[in-house]
Amino acid sequence: MTDAQPRHDPLAIICGGGSFPGAVAEAVTRRGRRPVMFALKGWADPKVVERYAHHWIALGQLGRFFHLARAEHCREALFIGTLLRPPLAQIRLDWRTVLLLPRIVGSFRGGDDRLLTGVARILEGGGVRVIGSREVAPEIMVPEGVLGRCQPTERDRADIARALALIAALGPFDVGQAAVVADNQVLAVEAAEGTDNLLLRIAELRRQRRVVTPDGVGVLVKAPKPGQDRRFDLPSIGPGTIENAARAGLAGIAVTAGSTIVADAAQAIAAADREHLFVVGVREDGAR
Repeated sequence: MTDAQPRHDPLAIICGGGSFPGAVAEAVTRRGRRPVMFALKGWADPKVVERYAHHWIALGQLGRFFHLARAEHCREALFIGTLLRPPLAQIRLDWRTVLLLPRIVGSFRGGDDRLLTGVARILEGGGVRVIGSREVAPEIMVPEGVLGRCQPTERDRADIARALALIAALGPFDVGQAAVVADNQVLAVEAAEGTDNLLLRIAELRRQRRVVTPDGVGVLVKAPKPGQDRRFDLPSIGPGTIENAARAGLAGIAVTAGSTIVADAAQAIAAADREHLFVVGVREDGAR
């Protein structure tokens, strides 16, 4: 079997929180492949994972994962869903993880991309190939162009280009994947707080009159970091992102087409139309 041919062996989906694991599992199922959910305790939503074959595992149980993956005949795996980096001391280590601890500690010394890439190398060293969501569920990626009824203005387009340039410049530091720019002014850059908290911070700054641009001016832009391993931690948006952007008084949201995941696309577009916000998929180079 070549790489161009569809695979039919079961796919291990290592699940964090949110609805994204379910969206990937649904897409995999439509393609005739059996998803097996490896749900991370304390993060994965039982309502999402229990619709499919599943196993609950704790962070640090690499030995248990390898044992179950072999039993399920999973030769490929992907990571999807919300997960905040835990302190190393809080990870429950099984014996195989203890043996790999020096490599794990090295992966913790850096940003999320370094950590996830390090974990992927460990899985692949155990015989499980790590792939990205785009390979098995391209339909959950944002396409290029405007998604709803509202269109970005020329000022919005200029803010989008500035934010993309900013995210690209920060890429070597392995920080967040989002920025807010309003009328050419950088209002915020995402760090460890995540996009929703970033938008809540903008809303609070407006209440404090620290943001002087009027409501309806400003764009949230999300894009992968340059050099990022595209197999995991891609930017994502959903209905909640739309609602928080509206509370922050922004004009809209721009994300990189083909490399940003959208959860509940129909609901997200309906929310954008209701809040009179634009949502647009753009090229990573900023060109139209």
